[in-house]
Amino acid sequence: MSNRKILYICPEVTPYLPQTHISTICRFLPQAVQEAGNEVRVFMPRFGNINERRNQLHEVIRLSGLNLIIDDTDHQLIIKVASIPGARMQIYFIDNEDFFSRKATEKDSEEQSFADNDERMMFFARGVLETVKKLRWSPSIVHCHGWFSLFAPMYLKKIFKDDPIFNKAKVILSLYNNNFEGTLDPAIKNKIKQEGIKVGELTNLEEPTYLNLHKFAMQYSDGVVFAHPDVDKDLAEYIISTGKTTLEYHDNELFTPAYTEFYEQILSK
Repeated sequence: MSNRKILYICPEVTPYLPQTHISTICRFLPQAVQEAGNEVRVFMPRFGNINERRNQLHEVIRLSGLNLIIDDTDHQLIIKVASIPGARMQIYFIDNEDFFSRKATEKDSEEQSFADNDERMMFFARGVLETVKKLRWSPSIVHCHGWFSLFAPMYLKKIFKDDPIFNKAKVILSLYNNNFEGTLDPAIKNKIKQEGIKVGELTNLEEPTYLNLHKFAMQYSDGVVFAHPDVDKDLAEYIISTGKTTLEYHDNELFTPAYTEFYEQILSK
C-alpha cells in the first residue's frame, strides 16, 4: 500500500505521554505507514501533563483561533505541533484552556473520571476535523484509536458527510482494553443532539457506558481493529455480532503489514 492519506486520531502518543500499549501503537504505526510511501497526519489532545518546553511544542497561528460551540458554549481551538526526533513525523495537538490545562489526561488525582470528559471528547474530535479542513488535506482513511476518539466517526459520517475533504473517507476504529467505569455525563445525548443528530441514532447514549459509546461509534465506522489481546469480552462479542469487517490482534512485529492490508480491504468496499 502506498500513496494513501491516513489520518490518525489518538488519545496518546509516546514520548509525549508515558509509554502504554495505545501510545506505542500510535507512535510507531503512523511512522511505518509513512515510510511505506503514504502521507500521514497524527492528532492527539494537548493534555496539561505534556511538557511543552521539553517536547518543543509550538502554536500554529494559521490553524488556531477558531471557536467551537460545545453545549452552547464557545471554546477556542488552539493548534500546536511538534516533531518526533528521528522519525520525520509531526504530531498535531488539539488544545484549549477549558478542557486541557489540567495536569492529567482522563482522571483526577483521586482516579475519578473528569465530569466533562464527554465535552472534551467532542471538542477533540471536532477540533481534529476542523483543522484537517484548514489544511485542505483529504484523507482516504481516518483511523480512530481508543474511547477518547469515539465521537469522531459520528462527526465524519454525519456533520462532515458532504464536505469534499471527508466525503470519501473510510473510518476505522481500534479497540483497546482501557475501559472506564461508570458513565459519561448522562446529558451527552442532548449535547450530541444539538450537533444535528437524529433522536433515533442516539439510543446507545441513553446510558453512556464504555460499551454503549462503542456501540454508538460503530454506527458510523467501516471497520474495526482488535488492537489489544484483551479487549472487553462484551464489546468483542458485540462487534462480531454486527458483521463489521474486522482485523484480529497482531503483535508489534507483525502489525504494519496487517494494518496496511486491512486499509486496502476497507477501501475496496
